[in-house]
Amino acid sequence: MTAQTTAASLPTSRLRLAYPMSLGVFDAYEDAQRAVDHLADHEFPVADVMIVGTDLKQIERVTGRLTWGSVIAGGALSGMWLGLFIGVILSLFDEGPILAILLSTVLTGAVFGIVWAAIGYAVTRGRRDFTSVSQVVATRYEVLTEHKHAAMGRELLAKLDPRAAAQERIRAAQEAARPQQSGGPGQPRV
Repeated sequence: MTAQTTAASLPTSRLRLAYPMSLGVFDAYEDAQRAVDHLADHEFPVADVMIVGTDLKQIERVTGRLTWGSVIAGGALSGMWLGLFIGVILSLFDEGPILAILLSTVLTGAVFGIVWAAIGYAVTRGRRDFTSVSQVVATRYEVLTEHKHAAMGRELLAKLDPRAAAQERIRAAQEAARPQQSGGPGQPRV
């Protein structure tokens, strides 16, 4: 086995459990984190626990309107930063006047940034005249553990929140009953 295949297989092996079983499903990550913290406080083998975000959705928050003025200003600013960075690098290796080098690279960067931003905005032809930030979030968080620790984990979490533990048992029983109600493979549904 080469070092490359060993390094590539490490991250995925850490994200796997042998026969994972659910200890609970939580609506907020903080609740799932609190459950794992409770398990850790009671000497549960938390190295065999995972928090898995499920039912992913993308949220995009519109932050403002995009106009030619804001596009040009943003392009100029980002170009100036790039020009300043290049100017600092060049001034380290050049014996000439540092201020002249910095000014010329900042101005060149500003022009380059304006042109680049204007071309990018013109290509969209007004199809996206707004700025936004987006994030992918989970709507539920499930705490999983290896099968050999599941009973002990459920017992400990039942002490943390007895009502949530009862709801989780009901949910698990409903999921277990679903395949029996619909019949097995090749059997007609009842």
